[in-house]
Amino acid sequence: MNRTASIKDVATHAGVAVGTVSNVLNYPDRVSDRTKERVLRAIDDLGFVRNDAARQLRVGHSRTIGLIVLDVGNPFFTSVVRAAEDAAALQGSAVLLGDSGHNAGREANYIDLFQEQRVQGLLISPVGDVTDRLDLLRERGVPTVLVDRLADESKFSSVAVDDDAGGYLAARHLLDTGRRRLAFVGGPTSIRQVADRLQGAQRAVKEEPDAMLEVLEAEGQTVLAGRSVGDTLVERGRAELPEGIFCANDLLALGVMQSLTMTHTFRIPEDVALIGYDDIDFSVSAVVPLSSIRQPTELLGRTAIELLSEEVESQNPVHRSVVFTPELVVRQSTAARGTSRPSAG
Repeated sequence: MNRTASIKDVATHAGVAVGTVSNVLNYPDRVSDRTKERVLRAIDDLGFVRNDAARQLRVGHSRTIGLIVLDVGNPFFTSVVRAAEDAAALQGSAVLLGDSGHNAGREANYIDLFQEQRVQGLLISPVGDVTDRLDLLRERGVPTVLVDRLADESKFSSVAVDDDAGGYLAARHLLDTGRRRLAFVGGPTSIRQVADRLQGAQRAVKEEPDAMLEVLEAEGQTVLAGRSVGDTLVERGRAELPEGIFCANDLLALGVMQSLTMTHTFRIPEDVALIGYDDIDFSVSAVVPLSSIRQPTELLGRTAIELLSEEVESQNPVHRSVVFTPELVVRQSTAARGTSRPSAG
């Protein structure tokens, strides 16, 4: 059985020092193109494979990044994860994904696991207040960036979307189309994003003296949870149906839409206007194309990696909080009464 080539074998084959081979592998910018080419050719000739496990023990961390999201089944988080993975790959790193499922205990287990894996940093969309645990993580050399959650800049960097502004946009749009009896569907309000979107909607409704906003709490952020709320509205009957409904995310909105339209009893937008949040791909292809509040998911993922890189590379990093502004996307589900319906997109 042939012996596995070592870094010393590569150095001998290329006619360079062991330190030069190490620089080619870890700090290629420090090596001339000509020397780099010789070393890479030697690596190919010998079939050398770097031992990242051993390297991880030597340098104290790996080339992996931990990422914990609230619900990987939500297309919003799927898009954020994909963008983060693409940005990390450009830096030569890989992303290890954990799905907390809105469960604090599961989230804590992932944090411990990623620390054991010696990740170079952690990106997290936290379930609740995990400041103490993340402080401990930082003391052990693992910097953290909060994703989809604003942070105290004295402690962490963060990247998020202004959900209060997004909630305002959604409710303001319904009001501008002539609807006055509105409902907000979301829950639980212990989720910061849900609370902020509700707060923004309430702010818009207060601008109209004759407007009102009913809060309908959903059991989760899924299509099934939306259908459950929709079934309740169907049971109420036409007289008690809101004129406009703002759902805390698109999955909820699609569930509400299914309930209202399956019986052919209610029409969207003629009987009730409906708007969601996140602008996931399914919004365009819904039975009634869904108006939504678009979040810049790609920017969220890329910026999270950029902020983490700053934390990793700096001895005394300056924490930054980046906040993006959401965008209103109008489709058929919120067409004004008596007007032509807008096209998708």
